[in-house]
Amino acid sequence: MRTLIVGAGPSGLLLGAALARRGHEVVLVDRDPGPTGDTWSRRGVMQFEHAHAFRPQVAIALEEEWPEALDAWLALGAEPVEVANPVGSRSVRIVRSRRSTFERALRGAATQHPGLALRAGHVDGLVLDRGRVTGVRIGGSVVEADVVVDASGRAGRLNPSRGQDLDLDGDCGLAYVDRTYRLNPGAEPGPMQNPMAWIADFVGYQCLLFLHEAGHFSVVLIRPTADAALKALHDEAAFDAACRAVPTLAEWTDPGRAHPTSPVLVGAGLRNVYHRQAGVPGLVALGDSVGTTTPTRGRGIAMACVQVSALLALLDDGADPVEVAGPFGGWGEESVEPWVADHIAIDGGMVRRWQGEDLDLTVPLTSDLIAAAVEADPRIGRHAAGYFAMTALPETLWPAEPWARAVYETGWRPPYADGPTRDELVEVIGRAAATGATRDR
Repeated sequence: MRTLIVGAGPSGLLLGAALARRGHEVVLVDRDPGPTGDTWSRRGVMQFEHAHAFRPQVAIALEEEWPEALDAWLALGAEPVEVANPVGSRSVRIVRSRRSTFERALRGAATQHPGLALRAGHVDGLVLDRGRVTGVRIGGSVVEADVVVDASGRAGRLNPSRGQDLDLDGDCGLAYVDRTYRLNPGAEPGPMQNPMAWIADFVGYQCLLFLHEAGHFSVVLIRPTADAALKALHDEAAFDAACRAVPTLAEWTDPGRAHPTSPVLVGAGLRNVYHRQAGVPGLVALGDSVGTTTPTRGRGIAMACVQVSALLALLDDGADPVEVAGPFGGWGEESVEPWVADHIAIDGGMVRRWQGEDLDLTVPLTSDLIAAAVEADPRIGRHAAGYFAMTALPETLWPAEPWARAVYETGWRPPYADGPTRDELVEVIGRAAATGATRDR
């Protein structure tokens, strides 16, 4: 089978390597030619330099399908951390790493993989013969294939019914700013809640911190898109002032402990989207071309790896490659679409609470609220473990919803972290912006 994969991101590379390992001929096409030396500005991938979390599904997929890539990733400094498996007896591995380190490892391993060819170019469209996709057009030439896989990402336009194929589409209602840092030589990491991250909710906004490899880490400040005053956080002076105002971030970003390694990066235009398969023989959508969710919850690459594993399982079980999008789409409706719906519900409720609304106890509680109530009712934990680990769908929490509802009806609410409220933060960044403007005169 000759497979052409459009998009050499994580899902495209992993699938390509796995198919080549099975003896198939694979061509990967991406408009980005890959890294040159120590620099790599990944074209068309907004989140390339932004904070990432690599859940256990990522290392598991690489161990099973592409161990050479896992070895290359670790050789570049990625830090595996054994953690208890909340839904099994065997421990699992998260991996601390920047996205750029991860993709560099995969690209490097791909160039050495037999049967896998990487080609730089822009795919202009599909080639169809009697209703079946038989290849793509790249520039003025046609590249034929038995199967074309659309792994071109959230901004891809390869699906002929793109825009009319949406099962779910919701504006996340939030935006974020992100800055990367590195610990100074000999400095120890600051406070964390788990080996991967520090996560804190405040009145009107949220903060995240992800630890990566070799002392690199990212600080993320998240706000409602509609909050124009907090938009000023994209200014470096305002961002620095915000970090100083939040006690935990102040510890991490103290110049005696760490130094910034990037400007302030902006994440906006975020949507939770689920696309159906196009229903055209010979074409399969994969990864972000199927579904995207709020990046601040760190599920994207794990979900992409789960998709690749599911598609490979169908092919290994004898599914017709030309028609495999049918059963793969059915799997996606059961296993991917619920996560998108979950994110739409969570994001909408979170933004409303940031804007001052209390919980609406006349409607079912969202997953995040059910899971948060475990702090007040430990029984909820027995239903929340699979949800947190992404080994069970959000519906696994539904039996615990009455327990969580009873908790909230007592007046209990998840506690806020130590730090400024939204209004206090606006004052902090306003003073920083005014000071910066005075200096620039």
